[in-house]
Amino acid sequence: MKIVHITAECYPVAKAGGLGDVAGALPKYLNMAGDEASVILPHYHNKWLQDAETELLHEGDAPLGSTSFYYRVSRLKNPQLGFELILIDIPGRFDRPGVYLDPWSGYPYWDEKERFFSFQIAALDWIQAQEEKPDVIHSHDHHTSLVPFMLTKSHRYQSMKSVPTVLTIHNGEYQGRYDMGSSSLLPEFDFYNMGILDWGGAFNSLAAGIKTAWKVTTVSKGYLGELKAYCHGLEILLQQESPKTSGILNGIDNEVWDPATDKYLADNYSQRNYKVGKGANKAFLCDQFNLDPEKPLFSFIGRLVREKGADLIPDLIKECKALGVEASFLVLGTGEPYLHEIFEDLQDNYTGYFDSRLEYNEELAHRIYAGSDYLLMPSRVEPCGLNQLYAMRYGTIPVVRKTGGLADTVIDRREEDGYGFVFDNFNLDEAITAIKRGVELFSKKRLFDANRRYVMDLDFSWVKAAENYRTMYKTMN
Repeated sequence: MKIVHITAECYPVAKAGGLGDVAGALPKYLNMAGDEASVILPHYHNKWLQDAETELLHEGDAPLGSTSFYYRVSRLKNPQLGFELILIDIPGRFDRPGVYLDPWSGYPYWDEKERFFSFQIAALDWIQAQEEKPDVIHSHDHHTSLVPFMLTKSHRYQSMKSVPTVLTIHNGEYQGRYDMGSSSLLPEFDFYNMGILDWGGAFNSLAAGIKTAWKVTTVSKGYLGELKAYCHGLEILLQQESPKTSGILNGIDNEVWDPATDKYLADNYSQRNYKVGKGANKAFLCDQFNLDPEKPLFSFIGRLVREKGADLIPDLIKECKALGVEASFLVLGTGEPYLHEIFEDLQDNYTGYFDSRLEYNEELAHRIYAGSDYLLMPSRVEPCGLNQLYAMRYGTIPVVRKTGGLADTVIDRREEDGYGFVFDNFNLDEAITAIKRGVELFSKKRLFDANRRYVMDLDFSWVKAAENYRTMYKTMN
């Protein structure tokens, strides 16, 4: 099958969150299974693409309301990504370093609507110009969720009206809401279809995609259930469209995330020598951050935002220290400025017990996965969660709140075949209890080591996840 992914992110080219990881791995594993998958991505002005070599394929003009815009289509030469990467350059729209946010101000770009409307239009123009049409067009989140609508309703793309479409919701909170006048920017469609773009009296990109895509997926079964209960106003729509929805759990790229070959680690290891390897990486990490390697190390990696439960961590650390819990804590991430201030203050007052790096650092993230004993994920919302999967691949035991994909991928040790620590409700008491359970297990070396070995053997690879997508694609052709 020929599958085209249209996305705003794709690791390692441009990533802001989990969407980038999925778009950078799923096409690769589809191709490994015998399909022909490619990715269409905006040509951002970031370091990765500035250093890359591309070849120009096409130049053209396309409509955006009463005006038109110029675009260039290029292809990454020698991508070594495992799939073909097509880049769409729209001067004045994507010649900036950030994907969604201005990296200097931290605010969204003022022309978000025009950026992603024009990107989707240019992408469809390019696909339509090709002699061989795809068997499936796969969109991701609201940034490309107008693709199914335009394919089925815009006169400009009638030749591709029958091409099957999939929309994957990675985060239902962000929906591409604008005023209804925004509909005038889209290629011409019949007025009676205007209602498809409307949800709650406003233009809603995600709602339009849910209504018109052939299939709608989320990144875990648990998250799909949560969205049908509450999706910032779209829960009723998802209930109505339930027959075409499914939850397909994300996977991880075992070639990128492999402690046996990871170039960032102080010492490589596998299931055969994990005790020595993890010990060496923990010693390296604790030396770097002035932490005690004899104590269990709980780490957090991610965005410092309410959604990820990052606001619970400062009180968790303070309370654990006050209770005499023998542990160490480490945080890596960026996010809310007020949380940065709190963590910086904690660093000064809890030296030897807690440390942090308030930055995005891929290399350090790999080292933390390898050197930690536990990964802490107290998320309020977690559509799928990849960090817990990376952690287990590196023999690090997850401590998570039961939500979304975390509930689908981490089984509590109290249950049959359990291997993690799970707490149900978002509160300090339950989180501390989970930490204490982790400390207790750490003191029982044989059980602790067996648990680490067990999670390393679990299979959360994209091989399995890609096969689930392939099964769905086949039902559409």
